[in-house]
Amino acid sequence: MTTQAKTEWRIAGESVVICNCAWGCPCQFNANPTHGRCEALTGFEVREGHFGSTRLGGVKFARLLWFPGLVHEGNGVRQTIFDEKVTPEQRAALQALDSGTHGGTFFEIFAAVCPNAVESVIAPITMQIDRTGRRARLVVAGIAEGRAEPIKNPVTGEEHRAQIVLPNGFEYKVAEMANAVSWRVKSNAPLVFEYENTYAQLNTFDWGNG
Repeated sequence: MTTQAKTEWRIAGESVVICNCAWGCPCQFNANPTHGRCEALTGFEVREGHFGSTRLGGVKFARLLWFPGLVHEGNGVRQTIFDEKVTPEQRAALQALDSGTHGGTFFEIFAAVCPNAVESVIAPITMQIDRTGRRARLVVAGIAEGRAEPIKNPVTGEEHRAQIVLPNGFEYKVAEMANAVSWRVKSNAPLVFEYENTYAQLNTFDWGNG
């Protein structure tokens, strides 16, 4: 049996994750999703990185995710959207990463639990992330949009800061929690949903297979 050669790669940058769970997101701790299923919109801005000789710094992409139950039970659906400025070579590199066949825990895990991949598309992506301020805006033209802001004290209106710290986490080590004020996704079913005041996280990422 021939083993596919893996291309050496690394990407690092900022991301925003918005899902339909309550603040804190039980899925972060392998518990049941708040509403029994997981629906999510995620955005990634690569600050530096490469896939082999293909440079990936400055690349933006988004992912839509849907799970019928607990994330680790699998059978999820995923779709990747590439920003219109991504070159054909960069797109091919990101698609290779998304397949999970080139290593790297993040992509390997999501390829395993989200085996139903909807064909990727290209669309203009606007992404504004202020991690320390717990604010973000993500717009995938014609497909999705979401806005996050700090969680606020219901009595005083004061901004509330909370973090999730996972020293051995494969997605992030530290994430700032925020409130997804409003967000919607309209792609191919079941990637169609709309929510207000749900979970959001902002974090750095640094992934690779080295």
